[in-house]
Amino acid sequence: MSASNISDDSLPATLFLTGIPGLEWAHIWIAIPFCAMYLVALAGNAALILVIAMDNALHAPMYLFLCLLSLTDLALSSTTVPKMLAILWLHAGEISFGGCLAQMFCIHSIYALESSVLLAMAFDRYVAICNPLRYTIILNHTVIGRIGLVGIFRSVTIVSPFIFLLRRLPYCQHHVMAHTYCEHMGIARLACANITVNIVYGLTVALLAMGLDSILITISYGFILHAVFRLPSRDAQHKALSTCGSHFGVILVFYIPAFFSFLTHRFGQHQVPKHIHIFLANLYVLVPPVLNPIIYGARTKEIRSRLLRLLRLRKIST
Repeated sequence: MSASNISDDSLPATLFLTGIPGLEWAHIWIAIPFCAMYLVALAGNAALILVIAMDNALHAPMYLFLCLLSLTDLALSSTTVPKMLAILWLHAGEISFGGCLAQMFCIHSIYALESSVLLAMAFDRYVAICNPLRYTIILNHTVIGRIGLVGIFRSVTIVSPFIFLLRRLPYCQHHVMAHTYCEHMGIARLACANITVNIVYGLTVALLAMGLDSILITISYGFILHAVFRLPSRDAQHKALSTCGSHFGVILVFYIPAFFSFLTHRFGQHQVPKHIHIFLANLYVLVPPVLNPIIYGARTKEIRSRLLRLLRLRKIST
């Protein structure tokens, strides 16, 4: 490798992302459904944000959290998919080391923020069902704004050390990474030094962010179910459960691929083939942004009716 690829402080000037190892022959075909999913994610989340923003009746806490969820989905997919498609279609895998760290920071911080948003949505459902008379008092716009700021602060705070942990490592001219985007452990494994600190801190972040959030979500749903089954009528129980169904589906879509990818990357390196792990890692930044607006659009009557009304108005105007 030429000397221009290594800076004076032993950090590589550039890294090269190879895509999905072992499936290079199929890159051009794999990119087609990935591109289609990205376009669906862009259209679905943008439509959801537009519908909520344009209708004052949808400025309730539940829909404002949903709007924040769509914003994080747009950010997550737009941070990864354009470069992913460039790699798979154009073999444009080269990325500066600083650019790789920036992408890594955005991916992990956005993912931590999305976990915070899902926790806030669980709290929203808990208050709405367990304390409905004080719902709008407890979750007013000021409180929602503060929850959003706390989520952003937490995600930035816990992810920022990744940058310093990676910059302290020597890379010994290793610059080829078998992936379609930059993530913490993928970069760390290029180093020619002990990365135990990176592994331990990465595991700590996962437990403090997604692990703790998932536990708190489970506890909140325990209280919710306890309150729901104490309601006097079947109709009231069904209505309460239906309002939680969409959120629970989004939780499963988010956490199951994330935990699978996280566990296989750290503990299943030799059990799970590399191409399967990388392929699933691509899906876990694509599937939630695609399915979240579909789940809420299909199951939430208010959003569905207003979206159809908006589409009818646009059709009439044209």
